[in-house]
Amino acid sequence: MTARPPAPRIYYLVCGALLALLLLTVAVSFIDLGAFNVPLALAIAVAKALLVALFFMHLRDAVPLNRLVAVAGLAWLLVLFLLTFGDYATRGWMQ
Repeated sequence: MTARPPAPRIYYLVCGALLALLLLTVAVSFIDLGAFNVPLALAIAVAKALLVALFFMHLRDAVPLNRLVAVAGLAWLLVLFLLTFGDYATRGWMQ
């Protein structure tokens, strides 16, 4: 059984939201927020990634197995980041 594709209006709204988030990213890059620059940029990037995954990759209406594969990929990426940062943090030349 195939699912009905979403209306084109949804794609236009998501594209508009992605463009708004892009403009927000550019605007925030010119403002010095101190320690909040990186967390805010990452939060905007996560929001954009979620929009792409949910709507353009159709994970919102996907079967549970596809969602499980996407979550497993993110979990594996987290493991790789943790191992990389753990190696970097335990080097002797760091102060």
